[in-house]
Amino acid sequence: MSDLIASGALRLQRAGVFFGHGTDNAVDDAAALVFHALDLDHDAATVAYRKRVPAAGQRRVEELLERRITERIPAVYLTKKTWFAGLPFHVDARVLIPRSALAELIERRFAPWIDPRRVRNVLDLGTGSGCIAIAAAKAFPGASVDASDISQDALAVAAINVRRHRLGSRVRLVESDHFGALRQRTYDIIVSNPPYVGAREMRALPPEYRHEPRLALAAGSAGLDSVRVILSEARQHLRPHGLLVVEVGNTERAVRRAFPDLPFVWLEFERGGGGVFLLTAGQLPRRQSRPRALR
Repeated sequence: MSDLIASGALRLQRAGVFFGHGTDNAVDDAAALVFHALDLDHDAATVAYRKRVPAAGQRRVEELLERRITERIPAVYLTKKTWFAGLPFHVDARVLIPRSALAELIERRFAPWIDPRRVRNVLDLGTGSGCIAIAAAKAFPGASVDASDISQDALAVAAINVRRHRLGSRVRLVESDHFGALRQRTYDIIVSNPPYVGAREMRALPPEYRHEPRLALAAGSAGLDSVRVILSEARQHLRPHGLLVVEVGNTERAVRRAFPDLPFVWLEFERGGGGVFLLTAGQLPRRQSRPRALR
């Protein structure tokens, strides 16, 4: 089977597919497809690599590789499986593929920025597959988590994952445009990986991104449409000691320029990734902030 993975990786490299949706290299991408096609468990990889693959299994692998190459479908959408913060998730084309550096922060229970013992309510704004909300619920076993999204399709996927992790009593799914349906609820932590891709960047994205929901990516001409709402309304939904953590990716520079008076803390991660800022409740504006116009 190792030869099947190696040959698959070589094909993916030669085809010039884009890696970055759950894997960052051809070998891992090929391995994910091979293990899925053969219905093998990654925990048994040592034994699996020595297995002889029958002709029917090779055909299943070939079919997946062909779709990956010709249709440029990310491997995760072909397998319907991914991992986030060490947890397994169902993912399909109704939601963005989890790949956020926020996983590392959640695993650390947001240390050193908040006392984990004080966390009772968390909001995952724009939950998508529910991965951030579920990982937060696991990290804070005594907390309730609201997982909101404007997309009914996304919430349907999140519901699959909430059931899978048996968190229905602590993770509440809410259909909401930003804070619109959350009324006066307040939280110790608001975390969000909102849409943040600007129009120019959207046009330049590799074909793999075309399979992801545009609603989860596009955020106006400069990529700031969602961030503006979050920054203007988050304070009224945070408790006095609360934290706001938002991933803005490549839009970091635009955020810095648009909100020069906000004392952002830009977080660093051991496993890579960036474009994530943190603000305390007291650092957020009381009224809507007027961002500086971008040129």
